[in-house]
Amino acid sequence: PDTPIINEAVAERNTASATPFDAVVSEYEQYIKESLALTGTPGAAVAIVKDSLIVFLKGFGVRNVEKQDSVDAHTIFRLASVSKPVSATLAGILVEDSILHWQDPVTKYIAGFDLSPAEFTDALQLRHVLSQSTGFPYHTYTNLIEDGRTLADMLNELHQVELIAQPGKVYSYQNVAYSILDSIVSKATNSTFEQAMKAHVFGPLFMADASLTYDDIISRTNVAQPHLYRGRQWKPIPISDTYYNAAPAGGINASITDMAKWMVAMLGYRSDVISPGTIEQLYSPHVKATAKNRNFNRWSRIKRSYYGLGWRVIQFQEDTLAYHGGYVNGYRSEVAIHPSKKIAICVLANGPSGFSDYALPSFFRIYDKHMKTLIDSVSVIAP
Repeated sequence: PDTPIINEAVAERNTASATPFDAVVSEYEQYIKESLALTGTPGAAVAIVKDSLIVFLKGFGVRNVEKQDSVDAHTIFRLASVSKPVSATLAGILVEDSILHWQDPVTKYIAGFDLSPAEFTDALQLRHVLSQSTGFPYHTYTNLIEDGRTLADMLNELHQVELIAQPGKVYSYQNVAYSILDSIVSKATNSTFEQAMKAHVFGPLFMADASLTYDDIISRTNVAQPHLYRGRQWKPIPISDTYYNAAPAGGINASITDMAKWMVAMLGYRSDVISPGTIEQLYSPHVKATAKNRNFNRWSRIKRSYYGLGWRVIQFQEDTLAYHGGYVNGYRSEVAIHPSKKIAICVLANGPSGFSDYALPSFFRIYDKHMKTLIDSVSVIAP
């Protein structure tokens, strides 16, 4: 069944039946408006999921500052590196269906694939690709993505690069190497990566606005135009075709409605698509990694951080968060899943600003404040 969603304006809450979470959402919406005004960010879209329900789904600002066309819940943004956890969802589904296995060597799916030194070639597995522990130097050949090279060409160049560590031992963020997933999925499913994503993720989760190509996004009308801040003002820039040649790493397009439906699944409420057990594997730490969003320290001091399978895993003193952020071509994306509290939030923006930096930590700070108030009030009246 399709995921139930609230209307785009977020129905007015009846104060007589208001819940503590209503207060969280109300204060956070006010924060969003103030933050967007302060930073001048052209447009954004935000979704919050609690348990199996989408409790907030709304667009803010404009798709294009020169046209003043409003962002709504179906406006399409580029996900940038948030494509990585979405792509990992596909891999998890295929593992669940025994089409793939986390320990599968890359050589099983890519003929002639080799590494330097050669003794590491057969050691590189699917789980290393998704956990950013391939052993390649940081951001190997990301420049070739920017140059518009085909994925096949880029993967063919990898054998020239000397590994800095044995696969599985060291975290080193990648875009080209992460996109090895494309070739693995294509071979395993006898289809294209795009076809597999539509068949196993977009279709079953009813992500009707989601796509994987440059042609798809430029052919749509309800699209957030990317912006950069130049000459003391936000100016629209063209949508670039870069990173669609590395789709698993940064080539997915989606609306905030799509992301909300996906987050319901990532909280474990779409077991008909992906099981909670598989999701837990995605969130499990695989290699120690530097926390990308240092602004989380403004919410709660980070204890340790890792990379899981397509996700950053951030451990606080009493909480663990699955997180990923992204930037490409003037678009910013942020997503966080709180498995124990059953909360998820996604923020998409069409201009890189401080709004995106603070949006997620601010939400969790507001949430914790209200939940503490509720607990304290219950403690006072308890016998």
